[in-house]
Amino acid sequence: MHLAQLNIAELKYPISDPRLSGFVDNLARINALAERCDGFVWRLQDAGGDATRIKSPWPENMIVNMSVWQTPEALEQFVWNTVHKQIYKQRAEWFETLNSHHFVMWWVAQGHEPSLNEAKARLDHLDAHGNDGFAFNWSHLPNVKLWQSEACA
Repeated sequence: MHLAQLNIAELKYPISDPRLSGFVDNLARINALAERCDGFVWRLQDAGGDATRIKSPWPENMIVNMSVWQTPEALEQFVWNTVHKQIYKQRAEWFETLNSHHFVMWWVAQGHEPSLNEAKARLDHLDAHGNDGFAFNWSHLPNVKLWQSEACA
């Protein structure tokens, strides 16, 4: 099995607004970094290599990031031990705080590329039922601990 993850974010401004330049200007670099990381399998993207314009089940001002990794440890290393961490720490400048989960993980069969509808079902399940085998966050994975020092649950 591989690990799928979904992040959603509500933009504070339109994607073309200069106040989002710190996010937008780093997007291709961070996506390329993910693709070079050990354990990376797949990520959602359009023909231009971006996911910010992909139609999703969420409102237009929401953007999505979805990827698949060989192991939780591989995803953990990318999120917390690369420059991604510095970009992530600036999220409050660009994104609204949601009143529900914005991040979910779940197991997928090797070779499976999850759909956004599948991901939404997992996120909705996490909101309704909490961590279980169907949908979970970092706290459900006993071998990953870096998220604890970064206050990301």
